Amino acid sequence: MTSSTTTLRVGLIGYGLAGSVFHAPLIAATEGLTLDTVVTSNPERQAQARAEFGDGLRFAASPDELWERADELDLIVIASPNKTHVPLATAALKAGLPVVVDKPIAGTAAEARELAALAEERGLVLSVFQNRRWDNDFLTLRKLIADGELGEIQRFESRFERWRPQLKGGWRESGNPEEIGGLLYDLGSHVVDQALTLFGPAVQVYAEADVRRPDAQADDDTFIAVTHASGVRSHLYVSATTAQLGPRFRVLGSRAGFVKYGLDPQEADLREGKRPSAEGAWGAEPESMWGRVGSGESPLTGGGRPEPSVPGDYPAYYAAVAAAVRDGAPNPVTAHQAADALDVLEAARRSAHDGVTVQL
Repeated sequence: MTSSTTTLRVGLIGYGLAGSVFHAPLIAATEGLTLDTVVTSNPERQAQARAEFGDGLRFAASPDELWERADELDLIVIASPNKTHVPLATAALKAGLPVVVDKPIAGTAAEARELAALAEERGLVLSVFQNRRWDNDFLTLRKLIADGELGEIQRFESRFERWRPQLKGGWRESGNPEEIGGLLYDLGSHVVDQALTLFGPAVQVYAEADVRRPDAQADDDTFIAVTHASGVRSHLYVSATTAQLGPRFRVLGSRAGFVKYGLDPQEADLREGKRPSAEGAWGAEPESMWGRVGSGESPLTGGGRPEPSVPGDYPAYYAAVAAAVRDGAPNPVTAHQAADALDVLEAARRSAHDGVTVQL
């Protein structure tokens, strides 16, 4: 445990979408963290990073350079392709460094639990970047549940849908199992994590996974039904082929329901170059995008009342990581939680492949 006044020096592996849009800006915006080194050999990405974070930013051509100077760093963030997550996290932990890994932490729950065991053996923080626990709709729903506004939750519908009829290419759309591509493990990691965080362990999983687009190799239209030990049923949809987008959340309780359309604005803001700061509202949403709470009528025909969106707060994740590394505060997202989500994703893959319902 380091001093609570120590600024933690961060090494970021990868400067593609995850590294440049999410991790680097959030690290730089977090008090007590400084972006020290970015691992990328791409000159254009180096120039992009230097332009935003200054000439003092260092670069490394490979992760091995970080392990060689592990004493100059305090935290490693892994934002590289999925297939590299396990080997890189293993190497970082063996070098004595705390680690943040982008989701999914691994391709299997067993690998995630092995990483968790290694981190515990070394006494190091190992955290998983499940940023959508800090989406505005998720935070709003947690508040509604905690306040008892909806009564006993019976069904949770969650959709992460897009309309992308043309393939973009790259490893995320690869059908090679080693790449850990496809929407089940990409967007599915988010919706499953949210469901388990809200409603507890899963006991049964059923799934349908389709490859819809011409020349596509990996699942791009997937449905997961989860029965929780608590009795709640979660219906989770992830798709790149949805011509008409459904509600992000439809949550049905014994007293009322909550319906929310539209994605949290933080990703779009980060992509546009907006950055969290001490001044101004971050993660705030216009009233026109608020969800509605009510019963007996569709929100689209005026049913229910508008529910103010709790502002989204991705910066809270890295603030919690910094406190965990510095002060021994709770890890905001543990590898064991990520492994529980991977249990569900593996069961969903088996269910879709074999046409069976899987008991956990």
